[in-house]
Amino acid sequence: MGNFQLVVFFASICLFPALGAVPQPGTSMRDIRNLRHTFCSEHQEYSNNNICCLNCRAGEYVKFPCTKAGHKGTCEECTFGTFTEHANGLNQCFKCTHCRSDQEVVEHCTLTQDTQCKCKPGRFCHPEEACEVCKTCSRCKNDEEVLRNCTSTSDTECKRIQDQADPPSDAVITGVVCGGLLLISAAAVWFCMRRSCRTDPQGSPSDGRKQEKKQEPFPILAPVNGIASLKACFEFFIDLDIDYHRRFFRDLGLTDNDIKSKEHLPYGDKIHELMNIWVEQEGRKASLNDLLEILLNLNQRTTAEKIKDKAVQNCYYCFES
Repeated sequence: MGNFQLVVFFASICLFPALGAVPQPGTSMRDIRNLRHTFCSEHQEYSNNNICCLNCRAGEYVKFPCTKAGHKGTCEECTFGTFTEHANGLNQCFKCTHCRSDQEVVEHCTLTQDTQCKCKPGRFCHPEEACEVCKTCSRCKNDEEVLRNCTSTSDTECKRIQDQADPPSDAVITGVVCGGLLLISAAAVWFCMRRSCRTDPQGSPSDGRKQEKKQEPFPILAPVNGIASLKACFEFFIDLDIDYHRRFFRDLGLTDNDIKSKEHLPYGDKIHELMNIWVEQEGRKASLNDLLEILLNLNQRTTAEKIKDKAVQNCYYCFES
């Protein structure tokens, strides 16, 4: 029996270098046989010097490995700013992700979970794509309406506004309408200039009488192309005095939460987004005349006049007969 053990021992010395495990002096025959079959349980153990150690828990790492098979070594909790998500045999924790400048934090990093980031409002990134940069959300065209608003993981979806009746010749009718509107606009400007000439620099009537007379009624405008005409005029409201914009949108029926949700945007984008919220609430009832009336109630007649003139000059609206 002794001769057989010697044969096995010397055969092991020849075979184990190829297997990456050389028995140490004093290793018993039983240990040599066990070294040939060091297969650790996946997700439960890790291999160290040809013995299987139990994994450390999530949120920990292996500071010192075990010295006896089936035991756990010395585990230590991850330091601040690092994590491990699963039970492991790692010798260090992973560093937490830092959200980019175009992202915001959804959930902060913990010992067992990495930082969760998402694109900031007004930007998006498709989840199935490598999100190297958040893209700017698209805006619907003048002849489109919003089907789905932009989110952090999807772009704005637009839908073409269906015309109620197809005109026989769009080019001819558009030319005629715009030509007529330009003439009406020129007449309106001439009338305003004539009226301003009758007023002295202080705004008092030239005959010295007090302004007891009420201002003339504001003209009613009719859209050339329905809701698309209204949306095309959103950009003109950038003339709205910033000191009045909160009162203006409150009078439109928007909540303070609606207004605050767009505070991070540039002023022009904020006006545009809040207008879209109002249109979604009002639907087909939304009217440029309502917006101008609120400006008049806020004593912002000059701004209302500018917006009216731009709407007419750009052929989005005409004067209602």
